[in-house]
Amino acid sequence: MSKHLQREGIWNTVISYAGIAIGYVNTILLFPNFLEEEEVGLTRLLIQISVMFAQFSALGFVNMSVRYFPYFRDKSKEHHGFLFLMLAIPVLGFAAIAGLFLLFKPVVIDYYIENSPLLLDYYYFVIPLAFFTLLFNLLTAYLRSLFKTIISSFAQDFLLRILTTVLIGLYAFDWIEFRQFVLLYIVINAVITLSLVVYALWLKQLFLRPRLAALSIVPLREMLYYGFFTFLGNISVTIITTVDQIMISSYSLGDNGIYTTAFFITSAIMVPARSIFKIAFPQVAEYWKDKDMAGMEKLYKQITLINLIVGLLLFIGIWANIDNLFSFMPETYRAGKYVVLFLSMARIIDLATGINGIILATSEKYRWDLLFNVVLAGLTIWTNYVFIPIYGINGAALASMISYVTINLLRLFFVQWLYKMQPFAWNSLGVTAIAAVALGASYLVPYLGNLYLDILVRSLLITAIYMGLMLGLRVYPNMNQWMLTQWRRIR
Repeated sequence: MSKHLQREGIWNTVISYAGIAIGYVNTILLFPNFLEEEEVGLTRLLIQISVMFAQFSALGFVNMSVRYFPYFRDKSKEHHGFLFLMLAIPVLGFAAIAGLFLLFKPVVIDYYIENSPLLLDYYYFVIPLAFFTLLFNLLTAYLRSLFKTIISSFAQDFLLRILTTVLIGLYAFDWIEFRQFVLLYIVINAVITLSLVVYALWLKQLFLRPRLAALSIVPLREMLYYGFFTFLGNISVTIITTVDQIMISSYSLGDNGIYTTAFFITSAIMVPARSIFKIAFPQVAEYWKDKDMAGMEKLYKQITLINLIVGLLLFIGIWANIDNLFSFMPETYRAGKYVVLFLSMARIIDLATGINGIILATSEKYRWDLLFNVVLAGLTIWTNYVFIPIYGINGAALASMISYVTINLLRLFFVQWLYKMQPFAWNSLGVTAIAAVALGASYLVPYLGNLYLDILVRSLLITAIYMGLMLGLRVYPNMNQWMLTQWRRIR
């Protein structure tokens, strides 16, 4: 991994964890204690619907930018008008999807009117929220293609959450009503989108002028064809990430509030992966362009190991403190305890299988990635349909775990069969064994009588055992070397 990519990855991780810390304050302390469960569920559902709206509108152009931008890259020629092409077609897609969204309102009313009528009062709020989500995603993809990922991470993972904290504070002191809270949330999404526009201007790379050259570098038909397949894949991904909340909300917005709170508790596990995937996506595209399979395989193994080391430490830290975390919330939220366990397992599997999805999505076999996503979407819908009526929110989490385990194993074997690459080494098993030892040691510690002291001692014990064994056994030699370098700098 190049020094530039390492620097970007470190900064992305730092920003993401700062955002996670603020997000935990919002999700565990503020939202549950100052908003009703139904209001929490509504805000999360509005966000998910807007994400789905934006994904449909993008028509696959978010992924297309990563694949084709290396062929357009030329700052002196304004990247041949690539940014205009990238924005224009999704905006037209947004107009079409907005029309369908309005047309199908009666269907939505029938689905939610009985158990979740509050959603219908905020139906039209989805449209502006989705628009700013779409623009943010497109600009993030463009900046990612320029290997500029820090500001978009800062805007999404830190700025958005700190502004949300301010909003909750205003609501907690009764300075705004809930409807104003939702309206202002849309405004802060507009603010973070504008921040990317300003950053692109500062980079002197906000090239919005159309150029006919854009149609000759890579045939438009080829780009649209690729965009169509990634669009179908995005539909599948959108279904995968939203169907649980949509189905739970049809039973109860309150249950969705509990489910999404548990869901967010597990989100810290994926922070290192998301930070690294942002920079890995364009790097893998460059490897395909240069036909550097050795470099790609090295990156594949390295990213998997790093993700496992950090992700497993976070998982055992969360699970060892799970009862403590729920102590900060109203008692009803404890119903999400095993949601945390099942979703954590799903996320660990995602980490363990590395970047196989990125490898497929940027390769000539990208159509297969669509097939995997379609299968995963179908499996997710079916398992949620089966388990939610029986087990409620635990059923939704169990459905996610089953779906992700199945599809990631299929992707793993497919990439190995096709390109003779797999992400695992013996040290991957070592990381897993060390995590089990550290988690087991935490169970030997009785409750210390004070919530904050218990969290501190339990977390320090886990970290000391985990990192001590990791460094002592030299599971990842690069980490030992990095720690030694930092110690020398401190001295």
